[in-house]
Amino acid sequence: MNADNGPTVDLTNCDREPIHLLGAVQPFGFLLAVAADDWHITHASANAAAALGVAPDALIGRPLDAVVAQEPLHTIRGLLQGVSGDMVARGFALDLVPGLRCDIAAHVIAAATTGGTADTVVIECEWTAGEGDTAAAGLARDMIARLQRTDDQKSFFRTAAREMRALTGFDRVMVYRFDEDGSGEVVAEAVDPGRGSFLGLHYPASDIPRQARVLYARNVLRIIPDIEAAPVPVVPGEPDGAPLDLSMSVLRSVSAIHIEYLRNMGVRASMSVSILRDDRLWGLFACHHYAPHRVAFGRRTAAELFAQVFSLLLENRERAAEAAYEARAQALHHRLVTSMAREATRFESVVAHLDDMADLLACDGIGVWTNGRATLKGLTPDADAFAALVAHIDGQAIDKVQARKDIGAEYPPGRAFAERAAGMLVVPLSRPARDYLVFFRREMARSVSWAGDPTVPKFLGPNGDRLTPRKSFETWKQTVTGQSLPWLPVECRIAEQLRVSLLEVILQLSDLTEEERRRAIERQDLLIAELNHRIRNILGLIRGVITQSRDSASTIEAFTEVVGGRIQALARAHDQITADHWGPASLRSLIAAEAAAYLGKGERVRLAGPDVLIEPEAFTTIALVVHEMITNSAKYGALSDQRGRVDIAAGFGADGALALRWRESGGPPVSPPKRRGFGSTVIERSIRHDLKGEASVDYAPTGLVARFVIPGAYVRPAPGGAIADAPVTEAAAPAGHVPQYVLLVEDTMIIALDAEDMLRRLGVDAVRVAASVKDALAAIAQRPPHFALLDVNLGAESSFAVATELRALGVPFAFATGYGEQAAFPPAFAETPRLRKPYTAETLRMLIEPFAPGPGGET
Repeated sequence: MNADNGPTVDLTNCDREPIHLLGAVQPFGFLLAVAADDWHITHASANAAAALGVAPDALIGRPLDAVVAQEPLHTIRGLLQGVSGDMVARGFALDLVPGLRCDIAAHVIAAATTGGTADTVVIECEWTAGEGDTAAAGLARDMIARLQRTDDQKSFFRTAAREMRALTGFDRVMVYRFDEDGSGEVVAEAVDPGRGSFLGLHYPASDIPRQARVLYARNVLRIIPDIEAAPVPVVPGEPDGAPLDLSMSVLRSVSAIHIEYLRNMGVRASMSVSILRDDRLWGLFACHHYAPHRVAFGRRTAAELFAQVFSLLLENRERAAEAAYEARAQALHHRLVTSMAREATRFESVVAHLDDMADLLACDGIGVWTNGRATLKGLTPDADAFAALVAHIDGQAIDKVQARKDIGAEYPPGRAFAERAAGMLVVPLSRPARDYLVFFRREMARSVSWAGDPTVPKFLGPNGDRLTPRKSFETWKQTVTGQSLPWLPVECRIAEQLRVSLLEVILQLSDLTEEERRRAIERQDLLIAELNHRIRNILGLIRGVITQSRDSASTIEAFTEVVGGRIQALARAHDQITADHWGPASLRSLIAAEAAAYLGKGERVRLAGPDVLIEPEAFTTIALVVHEMITNSAKYGALSDQRGRVDIAAGFGADGALALRWRESGGPPVSPPKRRGFGSTVIERSIRHDLKGEASVDYAPTGLVARFVIPGAYVRPAPGGAIADAPVTEAAAPAGHVPQYVLLVEDTMIIALDAEDMLRRLGVDAVRVAASVKDALAAIAQRPPHFALLDVNLGAESSFAVATELRALGVPFAFATGYGEQAAFPPAFAETPRLRKPYTAETLRMLIEPFAPGPGGET
């Protein structure tokens, strides 16, 4: 469906690699590419010079800070600090030069992928449409809420299409789903009244070839505001320079083949947003407009978020349906296995239970081949045809479940019995596979509506050795025969479970005593039930976290941070309890992980009393409570102030219950929250509800005080006894190669956390983070560092006053800056080392290693 959803295919031949190295961009913005090592411009679109107000011949080769203002350049460098892989950083309404306000998309092309010596930073600028990202964030949140209220899959798809159309303003928005063979179908549509409908139409796989689908999985949103707009060439630094890799480009131009395809459909503007499931392309939101149409950058960002949440909700709904099917099959499976385990357990017993096995899956017939003999039930090939089919299967030497919906396509004699058995699911029953259990499905003839005849061959066109897009999209109906309904992945899993049971449980246990068989079956039942219970709990918990967090943030970014933090807390908890084969995990390690992962301030969180082991069934609940307590303290409580601290006292009562007392001090004055959010609910109710324990919170003005009681069934003392009163930080790396105490002055939390994590991985023992000049000077007065890394720009102030104090004390330091080489520094610091953003752990190591302590401890 090269056309229909605007699946924008940048291909010249479906048998070649995608043309993502196009040397042109669309004219609704301009592009600059710079070398990451010196930030000199290496490529630029031909319209960039005019937009920036410089001479065309004076752009390539110049440092970026010579043509772009310092403030937006600093912002862009900061945005790139956390970018990796195919991530794209976004900035809104940046004044690049006076009178030029742009929205920014920036990404990094790794040198390893291009064969170059330095990474390339691609900065794409489009003129701001006047709508901020905050409004788009609110729209996305409302869209998601309406999507969650739908009941069935049909209304789910239809509502998604309507919401995307309302957000983007396109004449037509479709939900397009790919089939296994690469063809696709329009499963939902929202269209301007009076225009024809594409709902239910199918498109052949050649309309969106494999290479294009791979590109869609990487670059999830593509827009063409006007197919008639002349593309703007990207000019390299040298006449024979290599083209720029524009795979992740927002502005990337479109191939003439695709433009012709859209023109044949009468479409003037298009946009596609990829729908991914398990990191694979499930489908697309396909948007068409019949006049030029540009969607603001903020709304496109909201469209990406909506597509991501749509994918999560879709996966959740599909898995719920699969779980119900699988639960029914498992119940039948368990009864079957239990019954067979009590018998002689030879292959003959498989024959006796064919009817029970047929009930496991939706099938029309079943056959078993054991010891050279066939037994058939229901709609199947006759005995001779089945024997020939088994010989064909045996020649393939399969060792796992194999599914086919069209036996005749692979095995031509199978067309003779397609009416009775068109599809099969083969389950090998021995090693090597000589015996088979085969489920059959009858032919399901159906009518398929195609957008044009899919059998019409492609012809070479005026562009040379390239495919010419088809010109006719009139509905073409085809009757499909010789195929059954496809076998679903969940059905293949059920068949695999049956295979394992027959091989590992039944056959290998045939010589065991009746008592041993009974115990094995009980263990298997318990394991399956427990796994099923845990998986359902985890899926339900994550869905609940997302749903309950929707009112916790007003923007997309804040919502992502809140949900991400809570899910990361669950992930860390799961890692700790699975590290020792689902055994109990340490409370101390839990608190340390939360303090370090979220704050990097574990030295101000202290635990007194015995270390405690928490049983796995309680660990997730307690982990969420600790996460919310640390998060709230970091935002509003003691840990939001550099002087504050948290003291946690642990003790066991006579009944074995664990009492935890949480006391905060040294922070800002505390008052009860005006609104009860999801975090407060987790803190106050989860231990009472899930563990039948106790929880109370006192918002004392001098610092929050909380008390939790966890029943003894979920906790026990850890070997080793009491830990007295100690900080919960992890053990530091050995000293001797890097400074052991570093002051990090950085006013952006994400960058500070990233830098602190780098320093700790390099072996720095202690990192003190300060967000302002005042905090930094107070930290120096309390304890002079061995080395300091100072962000030049701290919002309304600079860090030069901190540098002056450090120099007076003889403490070495360096500046971290997002400004270019031409940025003005006071003469006193003109020669001070500078680390330019975005920096990496390697560049940070090279900076600090010369200041490692000497043999006597001096630096």
